[in-house]
Amino acid sequence: MSGFEIERKFLVKKGDSFKSAAFSCSHIQQGYIPAEGATVRIRLRDGQAFLTIKGQSADGGLSRYEFEKEISADEAQHLLQLCRGGLIDKHRYLVKSGNHVFEVDEFHGDNDGLVMAEVELASPNEPFEKPDFIGREVTGDRRFYNKHMLRFPFHLWKDSLENDNNVKNDNNVKNDNNE
Repeated sequence: MSGFEIERKFLVKKGDSFKSAAFSCSHIQQGYIPAEGATVRIRLRDGQAFLTIKGQSADGGLSRYEFEKEISADEAQHLLQLCRGGLIDKHRYLVKSGNHVFEVDEFHGDNDGLVMAEVELASPNEPFEKPDFIGREVTGDRRFYNKHMLRFPFHLWKDSLENDNNVKNDNNVKNDNNE
């Protein structure tokens, strides 16, 4: 798979209502190979493995070029040895909302306590239905990039979220229960 991905990221409100709404759950471990001007990720997901290369975003983190190829688990194990900074460990829950599927990631280890959701869109302004468990938007906030969380894990800065006004508002979102 290759092409541009357009996605928006959100924090998930406290509680685990997203789990009962999920139609799928998988365990993911991933690491990052150092690269200049791109993100190179190796991912193991429930026995499958993928090499993903993502370009830089020019629009505040909303879209960027992505190339992804399935590789063997053995290849992934060897490539993970080239990764720096450890691994991201999380469970991913898939939740359908309207015409979209939200990927909800519950992080473990040094990022324990962080739960985020992403939705992929066909265009930057595409409207979507926001499930009740979706909180503040964090699209483009580098603190919430998996690669960044290897160097600056959530447990080091989670208390700063309480007073964080540097988060985007929800635009193009259909929901009768707006915050």
